[in-house]
Amino acid sequence: MFKKIIKGSRKHSKSDSTDASSRPPRSGNTGLDLNPNLVVNHASRPGQGAPTSTNSSSPVVPPPMSAVEPLPLLRDTPVSERQNLFMRKLQICCFLFDFTDVLKSAREKEIKRQTLLELVDYIQSGSGKITEICQEEMIKMVGINIFRSLPPASHENTGQGASDPEEEEPYLDPTWPHLQIVYELLLRYVVSSDTDTKVAKKYIDHSFILKLLDLFDSEDPREREFLKTILHRIYGKFMVHRPFIRKAINNIFYRFIYETERHSGTGELLEILGSIINGFALPMKEEHKLFLVRALIPLHKPKPIAMYHQQLSYCIIQFVEKDYKLADTVIRGLLKYWPLTNCQKEVLFLGELEEVLEATQSAEFQRCMVPLFRQIARCLNSLHFQVAERALFLWNNEHIVNLIAMNRQVILPIIFEALERNIHGHWNQAVHGLTMNVRKMFMEMDADLFDECQREFAEKEARAQEVEEQREMTWKKLADLAAERGDNMVTV
Repeated sequence: MFKKIIKGSRKHSKSDSTDASSRPPRSGNTGLDLNPNLVVNHASRPGQGAPTSTNSSSPVVPPPMSAVEPLPLLRDTPVSERQNLFMRKLQICCFLFDFTDVLKSAREKEIKRQTLLELVDYIQSGSGKITEICQEEMIKMVGINIFRSLPPASHENTGQGASDPEEEEPYLDPTWPHLQIVYELLLRYVVSSDTDTKVAKKYIDHSFILKLLDLFDSEDPREREFLKTILHRIYGKFMVHRPFIRKAINNIFYRFIYETERHSGTGELLEILGSIINGFALPMKEEHKLFLVRALIPLHKPKPIAMYHQQLSYCIIQFVEKDYKLADTVIRGLLKYWPLTNCQKEVLFLGELEEVLEATQSAEFQRCMVPLFRQIARCLNSLHFQVAERALFLWNNEHIVNLIAMNRQVILPIIFEALERNIHGHWNQAVHGLTMNVRKMFMEMDADLFDECQREFAEKEARAQEVEEQREMTWKKLADLAAERGDNMVTV
């Protein structure tokens, strides 16, 4: 028995060494360095150390290439040899180059670029179904090229504090001429009808998806656009990965909201989620409602919200339109994160609020109308004319006016004072005119209620005036007393 165990161990070591000699080259810091002695035997194909078929057309991993040299075109090669040539071309694409120097390795860069273009054309044309081992090596090649350490953000290069992302010039990655083709290759592979998800999911796994999501922080908008398309296609094709992708995006948002407040790809991730939310089945799962409360609504908190507000607002509206009962939750969430000193954010919030109210039913409106119109009253009196103007534009929406009319007994007393103060004291003429229109609308809506509010406002103003006069009299007495005591002290 002991001799058998020793014999088996020796066989295993021999298999390890065989596999190590057939690995493709690893050039540069790819982030995918693997143990060269590790053997991975997938259930769908025999291990490297196991007996293989004698069929000469079966592709094998070719020996490592020491240099980038041009190879024959796939279309000029016999069908029986194309898979092996495909593997060799993948090895050429694994070489990494320095793109900060345009003249350095120019010939090799061009050979790699042409090879990548040929591979894209080969996958897209469906000239031949690539084998599983070719798929594995192709995904490895893609990872070697795209999975890398992203350059530091522009403010990190200078050592200065983070500037406004809206004012920064977009960063353009010098490696993009090759990266773009690699991304195109990955996209064509994912969307191809020849790609079997049962096979592909072994290589496009959770680890691959996480690394793909990390790249969304790239400052190059071209890369983020490709990543958005690819991840969306992966979500659509690999159903088994869907819960994992949603959870991973959640975690990115949590870190952005509560730690960094800086992430370049928030808008692109929200675009993907907008499409995902649109496909949610009804009744909506509790998991999806928690995502709204814990991730989407808190995304209103970070300062750079203007960079992604359009996509965020679309996601929020999708939730309310699918389940109108969520309107109260969303409106209270907006009020929770309502900006105090950032007027541009207030304008964004008011625009989103109008869209939410457009999809809100009467019952949900009544639950939140008191705190909501207290905030709107504050906006009406804002000295920033765009905030006051945007708040007054709410009365141009017929659905919102109908909701207000049905609940005027509660709403008008809350905002009446703000309307009167605008008429008597706001510096902007446009705001003054819009306020007059809203005031006239309420007067026509319910004249008795309007008169009652006006009488209460007049009484309140009279009491305030009386208190002010009393205060002035008290101060005058104190001043006279102080002056009298001062004179006595001088006399002494």
